[in-house]
Amino acid sequence: MNVTNRISANAETGAAAAQARPRTVFVKAFGCQMNVYDGERMVDVLRAKGFQPAAAPEEADLVILNTCHIREKAAEKVYSELGRLRVLREKRRERGADMAIAVAGCVAQAEGEAMLARAPAIDFIFGPQAIQRLPDLIDRLDAGERHMVETDFPAEDKFAELEGKAKAPPAVPPAAFLAVQEGCDKFCTFCVVPYTRGAEYSRPAADILREAEKLVEKGAREITLLGQNVNAWHGEGLDGTTWNLARLLRELANIDGLHALRFTTSHPNDMDDALIAAFAENERLMPYLHLPVQAGSDRILKAMNRKHTAQDYIRLIEKIRAARPDIAISGDFIVGFPGETEEDFADTLALVEEVKYAHAYSFRYSARPGTPAAELKDQVPEEIKRERLARLQELLAKQQYEFNSRFVGREFDLLLTGPGKYEGQLTGRSPWLQAVHVPGEGHAVGDIVRVRVTDIGKNALGAHIIG
Repeated sequence: MNVTNRISANAETGAAAAQARPRTVFVKAFGCQMNVYDGERMVDVLRAKGFQPAAAPEEADLVILNTCHIREKAAEKVYSELGRLRVLREKRRERGADMAIAVAGCVAQAEGEAMLARAPAIDFIFGPQAIQRLPDLIDRLDAGERHMVETDFPAEDKFAELEGKAKAPPAVPPAAFLAVQEGCDKFCTFCVVPYTRGAEYSRPAADILREAEKLVEKGAREITLLGQNVNAWHGEGLDGTTWNLARLLRELANIDGLHALRFTTSHPNDMDDALIAAFAENERLMPYLHLPVQAGSDRILKAMNRKHTAQDYIRLIEKIRAARPDIAISGDFIVGFPGETEEDFADTLALVEEVKYAHAYSFRYSARPGTPAAELKDQVPEEIKRERLARLQELLAKQQYEFNSRFVGREFDLLLTGPGKYEGQLTGRSPWLQAVHVPGEGHAVGDIVRVRVTDIGKNALGAHIIG
């Protein structure tokens, strides 16, 4: 079958097919919330090219894997998924249909041409800074090109280009994401983000506010601001001066119809006094903060190039809790970083005991090619990593349960964001970001209801609507 058939059979039959039904695209996002946001922008750009979103890969003329490169296991999942898509495409061809396969995101940026050697079923590859070039890639694919790679860091403003090329969806979820900052200048020795996402970039406030207003017009009631280091945002304000994130949040809070604001992910070194004060002063800003520390040992933090000590972090948490005593703190931890001793790990456990997290993500260290830590010789054996991770996760799970236990009998407003696990059940997120399940009879997704917590589970709260 001619390669032009990746999306449309040929110029004539492709036009006829376009009249019969729109072409379809399915985007599968791996990893962080920024990838989810980028995936949504891909669909918006392709919507302007006549594509409609597909509910599953089996129904799609184009499948895009939007990949994450933070951990080795995440990258391997992509290659497993590519194997399944290759088989699926062969089955579609047997039925007289076809499917194009593309890979985007950080794995695409990091591995580029090497991916094609390992997975030749890929039709084209593009990095996170090249989403705005997706329409051109589709045109080239329709013209018969294959194995295209777009991983340069373009000179044009990605977000401005996307706004010009995208077609907005008819509706958005009640809880929506909005990217305000991208890239990272921190160069933690374990992390690939500076190499795959580039330098820190802050979008202008006017662009952010315009996008937020559109989201609210189309049904969003809660907006989460996204960035690799979101609290490093320092963008051009409406008055021509440079605003910080607290100032931006204050302006966003004035949007009529917006119920709640959140932001993620933050770096401890960018947590300034104005942003801390915002948790006390901004009624729309929810009492939840994801603030990764990664380790509790100063020696390991220095090796990670984190540029803060354990005590710096603890003092920062104390300041944040002084401003907002009920705030939920979550974090990230890497266990088994090269050179980590049992004493270093004990320091991490001690920090966790002192901070008392509402929730946290924890992982075994995984070397990423091209990062400084991957070249270190004192790698920790996998069995030691597994044993330490189990101890840390046991402590974190205990703290999460203790935090959730305080909420039995509590009342708060809840935005219903989707169906629950069981029939007739609806779900949402508490102000402290816990999943909350309620009997949903008489209510719908998008409603804001008053609830009272009745029970707790391992990872969620149960509640009833009281008004």
